Parts: sequence; C-alpha cells; structure tokens
Amino acid sequence: MALTTPATRPANPRFSSGPCAKIPTFKLELLQDAALGRSHRAKVGKDKLKAAIEGTREILGIPADYKIGIVPASDTGAVEMAMWSLLGARKATMVAWESFGSGWVSDVVKQLKIDADVLEADYGKIVDMASIDYNTDVVFTWNGTTSGVRVANGDVIPADREGLTICDATSAAFAQDLPWDKLDVTTFSWQKVLGGEAAHGILVLSPRAVERLESYTPAWPMPKIFRLTKGGKLIDGIFEGATINTPSMLAVEDYLVALDWARAEGGLKGLMARADANAKTVWDFCDANDWIANLAEDPATRSNTSVCLKFTDDRIQDGAAFAKAVAKRLEAEGVALDIGAYRDAPAGLRIWCGGTVEQSDVAAMLPWLEWAFHAEIEAQTEAA
Repeated sequence: MALTTPATRPANPRFSSGPCAKIPTFKLELLQDAALGRSHRAKVGKDKLKAAIEGTREILGIPADYKIGIVPASDTGAVEMAMWSLLGARKATMVAWESFGSGWVSDVVKQLKIDADVLEADYGKIVDMASIDYNTDVVFTWNGTTSGVRVANGDVIPADREGLTICDATSAAFAQDLPWDKLDVTTFSWQKVLGGEAAHGILVLSPRAVERLESYTPAWPMPKIFRLTKGGKLIDGIFEGATINTPSMLAVEDYLVALDWARAEGGLKGLMARADANAKTVWDFCDANDWIANLAEDPATRSNTSVCLKFTDDRIQDGAAFAKAVAKRLEAEGVALDIGAYRDAPAGLRIWCGGTVEQSDVAAMLPWLEWAFHAEIEAQTEAA
C-alpha cells in the first residue's frame, strides 16, 4: 500500500529523556551574563550558585529548613553521595522497578554490603509502597525514567517513620508534586525536566537527614567528593553555594535562565500542566491505536515525563529490531530524535514529555510515528 507522509513536522524534534529539550525560548545570547573565567568562590560565582539554590527552593516549594546543595556527577553523584553517607545506621529497604533503581540496589548490596531487603517489580509495574517497612531506610526512585512508571503520591509514607526515605526524583522534580514532608533525601539533576546542561546534581536534605549525618559515621572510607560533614557537623557551605568541586558557571547560568522561564510559565503548577498535557497527547494516541500501548500498566502510575511505549501488533516478528527500525525512520526524517527505549528496558519507544517540550510538537510527531509503524510493517512483510 502507498503510504502518505504527514504534512506537518515538529518545530523541535528533540524528545530525548536526558539531556532533555532546552526551554522553548532558549538561545545562546541568554547566557551572556555567565561568570566565565571567574572563580566560583568569588562573590559573583557565589551569588549565582546561591541564586540557583534559592530558585530551586522557590519553584519546588522546598521547606525553609531543608538544605539544598549543588553536587558533582549529576543525579547519579547525588544518589551515591546520599547512600554512602547515610546508609548503614539501620537496615535498608531497596526498591526498584527500572534500571536506575536496580543500579542503586547493586551498589548497596554488592558494594556497601548493607543488610537490606530488596523489593522489585517488572518494567511497567511498581512495588506496593504500602507494604514497605518505613522503620528501615528506604531507597527508591519516584519516577522510573526507563520504565515510565511513577509513585502516585506519598500518602503511604508515615510521618512518624524511624528510617530515612532516600528518593531519586530526577525525572520527577519540576514536573510532579513531590511531598517534601515524606522525603528525607531527594536528588535530581537540572538536565532533566528543565533541560539544563549536564554534569551537576541537586541534593536536598531534610532536618532528619542532617541529624543522621551529624550523629552517624559510616564504617567505610569516605571519598572526599562524598564528604558532607567535618568534625561531626554538616558542612553548611555546600548548601550555600560553596560546592565540593569546581562547577561549570556556564551550566549554572543556563539553569538560572531555565528557572526564570519556569517562573514565567507559572512555576511548578505551570510546568506540571505542560507535562500533563504533553503526556495526555501521547496517551490519547495510544488509546486510538491498537498497535501501541503505554508500558505502564496502571494509569494512576503513568509518568507524565518519560512516557514509555510498547508495540502490540501480532505481526511484529522481532520486537527489538522493529522498535529500532521505527526510531531510525523517524530520526532519518528529522521528526523525532533519541526516542528508542533505554538499553535495559523492554523493546519499544520512550518519548520525553516534560515541560520544556511543546505540546504542538508532540501532536505533530505522532502522525509520523503512525507512518513509521505502517512503513516498517510493510517492509517486514515484503522481506518475508
């Protein structure tokens, strides 16, 4: 059959799940005030780092008594720093339903060798968060970037828990409403939902987490890059802009510009609305086509940022090869870049729907997805 290519193309074909699309208004000229060639310890550098911290607090609604630090190595560095510094004081519960959560399990069980229960769920599903013993230290991802599944809310996390909750929220922050009173340690990177430049992480500590840091010393040697205390006291400077190592002031400026854009879009509520609208556009497309479906099985736990899809047509002979071929066709047409499923995830596609993506671009891309699907089915039939 003859296939007609869609008439409209996305203005921006970037749907990568990290680093993610820049803010829609981005241009290099917006970074001209960056403190380039200046020490990050000079007043200009400290002021910008402090502005990044306080802008994060403002837009995300982080309580005033929570500490916010900019740390090295993106979200991964922030999670590792938290686990190496805080775990071991009591039993842990490791929760995983996608690849990054599984990585944290491996680090704790195989590297730190901490006494831990491990709760896991397959891609597309989620662990029953109500079944967890919150008197243990609980490590979990809020939004599974590689599975498209998120925690619906924090209602089941008890206020009177004895353990700490350590939450990797890297594809949730700035797109989902995080319950700060239920989270003791929260990590993310600005390269995700705000489309910032990579390499920097954010570490958010509750007063309970600070108390643990100041009352507990891990049994293992602590690399300098992970040290959050000195002489049994929190190094407050880290949470006021005095970073552990040298940050990129260009990346910091890019983040400040993104924070300004977020304010103009209505802050957290505006960003959530943009992500919700983008994700719903994809969900509606799946509902209208019987050959594709959301990998997340329960609508209540579907991610509104990293929307993971699976092909369901019985004619598909090799799921992985088919998904790669569809993604390749879309990239060749310049209508959707970097939308293949994560390497450890089930075969399929992953479409980033965070707030920096325009809904009009999502809507323009989806007819191309339908075109690529039928084109690949036809090619497969001809090759048989």
